[in-house]
This record gives sequence, C-alpha cells and structure tokens, in this order.
Amino acid sequence: MTTETTALYDVPGPTTRRRHALYAVLSTAVLLGLVAWVLYLLFSTGQFTATKWMPFEYKGIQELLLRGLGNTLKAFAMAAVLSLALGGVLAAGRLSDHAPVRWLATLVVEFFRAMPVLVMIFFIFVALKVQPLPALVAGLTLYNGSVLAEVFRSGVNAVERGQREAAFALGMRKTQVMSYVLVPQAVRAMLPAIISQLVVALKDTSLGFLITYEEFLHAGKLIASNLDYDLPFIPVVMVISPIYIGMCMLLSWFAVWVSRREQRSPKTEAVAVAAPGPGAPLPGGEPPTA
Repeated sequence: MTTETTALYDVPGPTTRRRHALYAVLSTAVLLGLVAWVLYLLFSTGQFTATKWMPFEYKGIQELLLRGLGNTLKAFAMAAVLSLALGGVLAAGRLSDHAPVRWLATLVVEFFRAMPVLVMIFFIFVALKVQPLPALVAGLTLYNGSVLAEVFRSGVNAVERGQREAAFALGMRKTQVMSYVLVPQAVRAMLPAIISQLVVALKDTSLGFLITYEEFLHAGKLIASNLDYDLPFIPVVMVISPIYIGMCMLLSWFAVWVSRREQRSPKTEAVAVAAPGPGAPLPGGEPPTA
C-alpha cells in the first residue's frame, strides 16, 4: 500500500494513525478523569443537596437574577453601540489626510488601549462621581471603541490598493471612495473581529459589580452573601457561569456563522440577453448581407 502525499503534508500511515488514536484516547481519559474529580469534590462537599438549591425556587431570588441579567444585557447593548460609533470615528481620524487629526486620533487610541478597563471604570465612578451604569458603559466604550478603531483601520487598509487608485482615477472624492469602495469590501474581513471584541465587552460587564452596579454577577453576590449555609458561592457560581458562557458562546457562534457566510462566493442572477439582430449599416452603404 502506497502512502499518498500532498503539497502541504504527508498523509499519515497506519502506524501514525494508531499513535494519534492512542493520543486521543489518553487525552479523553484525562479530561474525563478531571471532570470526575471535580464532580467528586462537589458531591463530597454536599453542593448538590436539596438544601443548597432550594433558595433558587423562591420568586424573589429568581426576580433578582432576571433583573441582574437584564441590567447586564442593557449595559452590554449600550456599550456595544457606543463602542462601534467611537471606533468608527477614531478610525476615520486615523485614516485622515490631515496630520493633526491623525495624531490626535492615534494618541486617543493608544492611550485608552493601554489603560486597564477597571482603572477607567473606577476613575469615572469615583473621581468624576458618575452613576454606576454610565461609569460602566463609559469605561467599556473607551476601551472597546479604541480596539475597534484599530480593527476598522486595519480592515480598510487590507483592501487591495488598486481598488483605491481605480476609484480616485474615476474622479471620486475620498469620502465616496471610503463609503462606496473600501468600507463595503472591508466589512467582510472585519465582521468576525468586531463580534469577537463584542464578546470581550459582554464579559467585561461583570466588572460592574465592583462599583455596585446591579448586574448579573452582583445579583449572584447578593444571593450568596445572604444565604446561611457553608460554601454559599458554589451553587450561585454553578447557576451564573453557564449563563455567561452561553451568552459568550452564542456571540462566538454568530461570529463563526458570519465568517463562513461572508466567505461564500456571491451568487449572480442570470441576465437576459437580447436575441441577435441585423448588423448596423455601414456608412454610406447598405447593411451587409449573408
């Protein structure tokens, strides 16, 4: 039996396939052992007893969790919209032909990209005495907007240079070139990175509990601190964590779906072609005959 080869790699033979299968079995066994060990610790400490999960049946606790989840989604929605808007403005500034505008936009982007999100949130909340929700949204907007500005700028610059030159050769202004030529082509490359950055913004909304904003994690902290049994945080974490993970996975799945959809070749519709007719008459003569 001959082993096939490709331009990039050699197709593994029987011995290599058996070795890979062994690695897969060992890795699966290790992961299952780790999961079993974690479950053993949870069961041995009584984390699945009815007493520890009974409080979640109370209507007040359910309403508190739902209110916290709603506040989290509200902060995320506001931060996402404002971050996209700020990112677009800063990206336009960095792509500007005017040097002072370009320098100012670069300074703002680099400063807020380097500044920790928690420091900005605390500064706005404590020093500027802003309410928790605006402080959280402002901190998330400044950081994520600066990161998205680089995503937008890189996406526009990634478009083939000939597209820009051809548009200018047609007499289009720079605004028209950006709006009708560069940005529509760059969106295809930028969408997955944009959605991935929005996942970061969603996770960072959990920092709101440090400034007493009543988001989802803050609601869990309130529940855990008011329950009077040992290790109260474990059941709360087991309820809150899957919801956070589910929301982030939903956004990540959306990013993958968008990426795959944008990679498909656009379908073109059939165009009706007119039936052939007689040729145009020659100057000063009759139309050609067969």
